[in-house]
Amino acid sequence: MTYAKAVADGIWAAGTVRVGYIPSVSVAPVVNSLVATDGGTDGVSPRVTPLSREEEAIGVMGAVAFTGELGAVVMQDNGFGNALTALTTFTLSYHLPLLVFANTRGSFGEYNSMIHSISQPVPALLRTVGLPVVELDRRSSAEDWHDTVKEAGVHAVMTYRPVVVLGSFWNTDGKAA
Repeated sequence: MTYAKAVADGIWAAGTVRVGYIPSVSVAPVVNSLVATDGGTDGVSPRVTPLSREEEAIGVMGAVAFTGELGAVVMQDNGFGNALTALTTFTLSYHLPLLVFANTRGSFGEYNSMIHSISQPVPALLRTVGLPVVELDRRSSAEDWHDTVKEAGVHAVMTYRPVVVLGSFWNTDGKAA
């Protein structure tokens, strides 16, 4: 099993009913797996939807909780600059479960030198505002990534708050997911 498929399968195994994502080459393998499992093509399926910005994804998928179900967001970690207000003033403040999986940037093998300025402080920033954060990298197996993503979704529902899983795909199945 690839790491990308493990993440996608973990999202579904958590009981997620809708997934929104911000299109990016780094999360494309996860999105492709989510869409394929859900019977779709070209980045869209009955339960997987592309969205234009991170704060939009947090709002739309966070609102899934109003139906008593779990929504998820798939994005890059550099998008937390856009998503932070929506995460803290909507999902966190209103106790809405939401599973967020973000591919991390800025670690070993990162080719884009400017990405470090936002990506390196992301875990500490998210924890500072009170968001639970779990970090995964090549030291864990794909099966562990699956189990961790699933558990994060279950924890979000159990605690009525968003949970963020940060996954570094560098040196897992290849350079990226």
